[in-house]
Amino acid sequence: MTPPNLTSTPCFDDRFRAELDTLLSWRRDVRRFRRDPVPRPLLAEVLQLAQLSPSVGNSQPWRFVEVASPAMRAAVKRNFAECNAEALADQAPTRARLYARLKLEGLDAAPAQLAVFCDHATTQGHGLGAKTMPEALDYSVAAMIAVLWLSARARGLGLGWVSILDPARLSADIGAPGSYKFIAYLCLGWPVEEHEAPELERAGWQERTPLGQYILHV
Repeated sequence: MTPPNLTSTPCFDDRFRAELDTLLSWRRDVRRFRRDPVPRPLLAEVLQLAQLSPSVGNSQPWRFVEVASPAMRAAVKRNFAECNAEALADQAPTRARLYARLKLEGLDAAPAQLAVFCDHATTQGHGLGAKTMPEALDYSVAAMIAVLWLSARARGLGLGWVSILDPARLSADIGAPGSYKFIAYLCLGWPVEEHEAPELERAGWQERTPLGQYILHV
């Protein structure tokens, strides 16, 4: 990947802003993937761009584990299936029928899968900003995932975040160090279909709420 030219102040013009708006509007949580592999240079490129993400104290506490073996993927799938059954049982009857129809993961087809952790033992950043709010390390990883998501989308890749998992069990199965906190399980690949509206909106699960309802004035 050719590094960006940082020798002069960039000009983000109207066309760039319009294209950025389009990228944000078309970012989707993808669950339906083609099985075509993601080229290794492309995967490396989006992961490298993710390193530009903001992090507390410039700590970059994110850690990736690529999950590629059939045995480990099967363990993740079992983890999801059991947690999803519990989540379904917690739904009210009217919601349970809709929940059971939702496609909530792409574990069977996604060609690239990453378990993402936050290393709470990192010494990078020298603890700046994390003493009063140690959870800022976790927030930094979440911010990185947002950058990764958009970088992947801009290159035609889809990303899906699987959160219906037992974190402790997944960490044990992977053999993650004790200082690693599980943050996300990501599926990456080429989407089967493109939609302007999120799948949960199309399925009737939940619509978005206008911004004004989330702003308080003090």
